[in-house]
Amino acid sequence: MSEGSAPAHPSVPALPPQLLRRRIDPARIGAASTAELEPVAQLIGQERAVEAVRFGMAIRRQGFNVFVLGPPGLGKHTLVRRFLEAEAADAARPSDWCYVHNFEQPDRPRALELPPGRGSQLRDAMRKLAEEAAAAIRATFESEEYRTRLEELAEQFGERERKAFQDLGEEAQQQGIALIHTPAGFAFAPIRAGAVISPEEYEKLPEDERKRISETIEKLQERLQRVIRQVPQWGRERRNRLKDLHREFTTLAVDHLVAELEAEYQDLPEVVAHLAAVRRDLIDTAAQHRHAPEGAPEAVEAGPEQPPTWLRRYHANLLVAHDSGLGAPVVIEDNPTYQNLIGRVEYLSQFGALVTDFNLIKAGSLHQANGGYLMIDAHKLLTQPLAWDALKRALVARKIQITSIGQMLGLVSTVSLDPQSIPLEVKVVLFGERVLYYLLYEWDPEFRELFKVAADFEESVALDDASLQRYTRLIATVAKDEQMLAFDAPACARILEQIIRLAGDQEKLSTHMQSLADLMREADHVARAAGLGTVDAPAVAAAIEAQERRADRIKLRMQDSIAEGVLIIATGGGRVGQVNGLSVYQIGANAFGLPTRITATTRLGSGEVVDIQREVKLGGAIHSKGVLILASFLGARYAGRQPLSLSASLSFEQTYGTVEGDSASLAELCALLSSLADAPIRQDLAVTGSVSQHGEVQAIGGVNEKIEGFFDICRSKGLTGSQGVVIPGANVRHLMLREDVVRSAETGEFHIYAVDTVDQALALLTGLEPGALDETGVYPDGSFNRRIADRLNAMTLVRRELALAHKPGTGEQQ
Repeated sequence: MSEGSAPAHPSVPALPPQLLRRRIDPARIGAASTAELEPVAQLIGQERAVEAVRFGMAIRRQGFNVFVLGPPGLGKHTLVRRFLEAEAADAARPSDWCYVHNFEQPDRPRALELPPGRGSQLRDAMRKLAEEAAAAIRATFESEEYRTRLEELAEQFGERERKAFQDLGEEAQQQGIALIHTPAGFAFAPIRAGAVISPEEYEKLPEDERKRISETIEKLQERLQRVIRQVPQWGRERRNRLKDLHREFTTLAVDHLVAELEAEYQDLPEVVAHLAAVRRDLIDTAAQHRHAPEGAPEAVEAGPEQPPTWLRRYHANLLVAHDSGLGAPVVIEDNPTYQNLIGRVEYLSQFGALVTDFNLIKAGSLHQANGGYLMIDAHKLLTQPLAWDALKRALVARKIQITSIGQMLGLVSTVSLDPQSIPLEVKVVLFGERVLYYLLYEWDPEFRELFKVAADFEESVALDDASLQRYTRLIATVAKDEQMLAFDAPACARILEQIIRLAGDQEKLSTHMQSLADLMREADHVARAAGLGTVDAPAVAAAIEAQERRADRIKLRMQDSIAEGVLIIATGGGRVGQVNGLSVYQIGANAFGLPTRITATTRLGSGEVVDIQREVKLGGAIHSKGVLILASFLGARYAGRQPLSLSASLSFEQTYGTVEGDSASLAELCALLSSLADAPIRQDLAVTGSVSQHGEVQAIGGVNEKIEGFFDICRSKGLTGSQGVVIPGANVRHLMLREDVVRSAETGEFHIYAVDTVDQALALLTGLEPGALDETGVYPDGSFNRRIADRLNAMTLVRRELALAHKPGTGEQQ
């Protein structure tokens, strides 16, 4: 077969050019430019998802949180955020929350709930109370009245002790005994003439006198012991009287300050109860903290702007405040770590140790969103250690309990806090791809109970007059929101055509808002660089071309390898058992197609079809399924009455990676049948499509990229007018080819053929009539199928002869 000499088979004509690309008439835009169009407030084609979101926000039952499904770039986040902000604006503001010191259990700070806006008032009031109380206490203890009372108390108890010892001394002196105060303590000694007698003189006294003195000293010693035992009791009494004095003066200093706050917060019983505890603690411990030795923990300041530690216990740690704005909060958590979700307790370093208190408790996004809405990316959440479990625990328990990771896992021994939990009332919205939703639904039973509302976003919308008009208004909305130039009608039409290509269907529009916005931004940039007043169709086309050019390095290198003969691809002539298949390569966001040489060999055997890719583990499961299907097709069509006496091998030549998918099964089958029939296949045609066991050609993906990939190779080698691509008939509606491919089809330089059966494809590729079975079960002479049947019959005969020749007892040499 010579290059360019094989015409299309008359039963399978080339597709007309108008079917190769869906064109949008600029007149359908309904305006000269987007400047004349009204903006649209909602995304197009997402009615079901919006309905689900509305339902999830409206129902106030536990577990009806929302999971928003869909790939990135559909505008899910923007739409849901705007919707939530609108809903939240009409909702009541939630409560403020503060943590305060728990005077009974210092390691368990108490949580106080306050009306919105009053949390910051309490924080400021408590800080002012601590400062004023400290100043008042300091002034009170430095007052003349306090010093006088303190001196009186000291004098009173000092006089009592002195008098007791004085009375005992006088009594002893009356009996001739002196009470002596020595460094070792008190002692008694006999005296004569007012002087203590020496031991020698004492020994010279009569025995009766010595006995009397001893008995007297013994009695006095007993009285001395009673006085000495009373001294600690007097000390305790003195300290109690001193404590009462401190309480009295502290009460005078702070009672009116606390009373003012109690009157201000009398409508909040929990706050009043806390203020009463503050009053008691101030009165009981103020003097103790005031007289703490320098360097003691009570006297250490936490920082240059922090008050002394003993005053910090009277502060209020404002965890969540809703001072400004209206409605419920809408919180977006971009980094959903464990601590960012549920909060944390921070530490300060003091004297080489880590210490903390309730003032160092920090809120998480659950606290901030409490009473409103929390938006989280599901993938980010699931990749953070313990974050997903923490969120589920909070939603199930309906409360937020702050626990450090180290404490929870028992990894640290540092003393920490166990703050009182806070009731949780929040609506959580997770965003993620469908695979995450289905995996969680299947493997996590709690997920089903907590996220009962699924908002599934569409990736495309049907193309009709209504959707076209709304999409054009969406273009106008994006242009206005981002302060772009106006887009004229032809530019809008060109954008819509690109959106149709993204959808992969002539009857649909893609809802991928990111792609739309990016294309508009680039077209706006091109127009501004050219000094245009509006964005026109050439500017849009230039932006599309620039996008493709930035990503085509690998594609061009591979095309160069084909042009240079490194990768062997024939675009003319005929080859037995060889066909041009088509593959799609996905490199990042860029997809492109290239031809692949597929070869087949057949020989005598027992019906085995060897897939070389599978044998070396370079074939995916779907690809292997396609090979098994074509083997089944062979047996069903040609081996109904006799065994399939062949072995075949299939190979993707010059491929060094994994081959996946069944879109090449039609090409593989054609190559195998060509080898059996010894019929050359046209190399100026490339083939794509999957095949069923009954020989039906089925739709595949990436049809536009595949056609364009073979077109580029043919153009680089020279278009002959006979080249083209064979595609499944079901893929015709998916055609949205480049303008240069369509122009070549219009001039007859390149052709697209659509087939529905294997026989139609064989007729195109070989130029032979496939042939159908007659009433006797025989294919017509000269037909493609007759050539295969004859070949298989011959193989069967040879196999039988070989079997008989090797059968024992036949007399043949073994």
